[in-house]
Amino acid sequence: MSDIETIKDTYLTQVAAAADGDALEAVRVAALGKKGEISLLLKTLGKMTPEERQSEGPKINGARQAVADAIAARKDAIESEALNAKLATETLDLTLPPPARPAGSVHPVSQVMDELAEIFADLGFSVATGPEIEDDWHNFTALNIPDTHPARAMHDTFYFPQTDDKGMPKLLRTHTSPVQIRTMMDVAERTGGDGEPIYIIAPGRTYRSDSDATHTPMFHQVEGLVIDRNIHMGHLKWTLETFVRAFFERDDIELRLRPSYFPFTEPSAEVDVGFSVEQGRRIIGGDARSNEGGWMEILGSGMVHPNVIRNCGLDPDVWQGFAFGCGIDRLAMLKYGMDDLRAFFDGDLRWIEHYGFDALDVPTLSGGVGA
Repeated sequence: MSDIETIKDTYLTQVAAAADGDALEAVRVAALGKKGEISLLLKTLGKMTPEERQSEGPKINGARQAVADAIAARKDAIESEALNAKLATETLDLTLPPPARPAGSVHPVSQVMDELAEIFADLGFSVATGPEIEDDWHNFTALNIPDTHPARAMHDTFYFPQTDDKGMPKLLRTHTSPVQIRTMMDVAERTGGDGEPIYIIAPGRTYRSDSDATHTPMFHQVEGLVIDRNIHMGHLKWTLETFVRAFFERDDIELRLRPSYFPFTEPSAEVDVGFSVEQGRRIIGGDARSNEGGWMEILGSGMVHPNVIRNCGLDPDVWQGFAFGCGIDRLAMLKYGMDDLRAFFDGDLRWIEHYGFDALDVPTLSGGVGA
């Protein structure tokens, strides 16, 4: 046991002389490893008498601690020397540009909403919004769709079990037409029934129980409403032609209005847009009457029914107007060549990277309308 100090000094000398991490690790194993010399000395403590253990135990533990501390200090010194050597020989070119950061992109639906707002702003329309959870009156009854009206079968509605304070069922709106109702009612209340011109679009989410390649339970819709004096179908047709040509950025687009039926408009018209075929693909615009051309229905429209105007507190003998509506997702599909509506809601980043738009370079179309 008298050799403990000698053993300690020997290993401290070896630790100080270790030139690198491998040499230092060899000293650690020889001294403190499972079969290291100091480790073996610690195992002899169990065979000593209490008097010997009291005398020699502190010496052995002191030697172990001294060697362990020296190894840790030398390890830090070796790593610092290696880092300093690396810093002395390596340089960083600060003139190089930084690596590009991952960038997000604008969803095609958001892009189309921006385009719609830009186009209609140039036509004097403002954007109106309303709640997505509606009551039966705003969603159906005020729109000339009473309880027994067969038109209710046209909407696969999501109803809530709760009702409002009047006992009317709550539901997820099936169209953005309730925004039109609320806007007209607000005007009637503010003007005491005298009314004032209304030019709005109402974009937003709508809900119907339907799902396939061209339908989803939640989809986006935009509706337009004009209420003014002496409004007629000619105003409606010009507005839709101007909108469609600006949106698709082509002047050779033709529209065709076909008689139809909607309970909230009279007369009502389905609106078809002419398409041609270029390189095997249908393209909005061109000669719809050619052998490969044709017509594609894109929206519904009509003159606002007098009952709807009356339900909102305005006089239909003074105020007339037109309304129209179309699916924003469908517009995006037609303009940007997408073939499955369900992919809009899958959340696949690869799809967004392919179809998305640069958030810092979103094009506007105001020049096309204002020209």
